Parts: sequence; structure tokens; C-alpha cells
Amino acid sequence: MRLLAPLLLFLAHLTSVQAATWYFLRWNLPSGGNGYTSFSGSMRIPRIPKAGTYYLWPGLQPADNTGVLQAVLDGRKGTWWIGCGWCCQNPSLPWGGGFNTYQGETVQFEFTRNGNVWNSKLVRNGQTTTGSFNLGNKRMNQALLAIELTGVPWDFGALQFDNLVIKADTTQTGWCTNAPENYNGATAYSRNNVRASVSGNTATCNIGQVVLQAPAK
Repeated sequence: MRLLAPLLLFLAHLTSVQAATWYFLRWNLPSGGNGYTSFSGSMRIPRIPKAGTYYLWPGLQPADNTGVLQAVLDGRKGTWWIGCGWCCQNPSLPWGGGFNTYQGETVQFEFTRNGNVWNSKLVRNGQTTTGSFNLGNKRMNQALLAIELTGVPWDFGALQFDNLVIKADTTQTGWCTNAPENYNGATAYSRNNVRASVSGNTATCNIGQVVLQAPAK
């Protein structure tokens, strides 16, 4: 991934010079505290019409916008593959493991901070892969659900996420209960069963379902 704009990133291994087309929702955390501490949920795997530069992902981005920690569903080979990684600078780190996944399956993802290290986990039908990324003292203040397309249209149908849980070092909850940022108003989406709670200095955001339905008309 390389820096595309102050708050947008895309994959460095992209070989095309075309600009990516972006659709994403972003939960922006207010200033203060140590940022997000965990992000988990599940992704329902859509169909893949053809091989193409489809990147679909949940992820976390820090306040300094130097990269993004993400679980990328990659369609370049005509079959979905998903893996976790930090992309792609400051620091430069290897990607974690991954596996193929197929239409109709559900892949669970989890990012958890432990000091300066972020641990990742993906689970598919009992198959598990993990990763570990030392990101120093980066403060994650953006949680994203993103669709990143280069040279291909949004032709795979809806992208569904379930049972999202986002935890943050804050006592504020508006970042959870208010509507997320919808980049350029580009995405028609739905969300339901949003609940926020606070215990000590930790706010927990539970979202039952988010569906990125289609490009907004």
C-alpha cells in the first residue's frame, strides 16, 4: 500500500497505473486516549465475476496516516484469497498468512492491540491464520470497511459484515452511535443493531450488521 491521499491508502503490489475507485465507511475516533484497541467481526464472501483488481477489506488506520492494518479479500486470480497485513510503510513489515475462500462462506477477522504489537486472526471453517505486527506507538483512530477497485466495476453484489465489535480507549460513544463517514457519499449502505457501552476507560461499539449494498445513485 502507498499513501494515496491524507486518509486513503492502496496496495503497493498494484501493477496498474490506473487510480483506484473507492467506496468506504469510516468510524473516526475523537482525539484523546490511545485510540482503538480491537476490531473484530465477520465478512460474508460475495461472488467473484472474474479475475480483477478487487480489494475488499476491514481495517484500522492510524492518526499519522502512514499505513493501514487490514484483512484484504483479493480477487486478482479469479478466486478469492484473504490475508492480513500492515501496508506498507513506516514500518515496512511482511504480510501474515492467508487462505482461499469462496462465495457464501463467512470469514471471521480480529485485530487486537497488545502494547506496541497488533495481533491479527482470520478463521474460515475451522481454518485459522494469524499475524503479528509491531507498529510502535501508532494511535489507531480510524476503523474502515472498504471496497477498492482498479479497472473493474462493483459487479460482485453486496458486501456484508456481521457482529462487528470495536473497542477504544475512550469514554465517548458518539463515534459509534452516529452514522459513519461515507466517503464522497459514494456507497449505498445499511447498518442495524448499533449499541455502545462504556466500562472504565473503554468504550465498546457493537454493530449487528453493515451491508455495503451498491454504488450510490
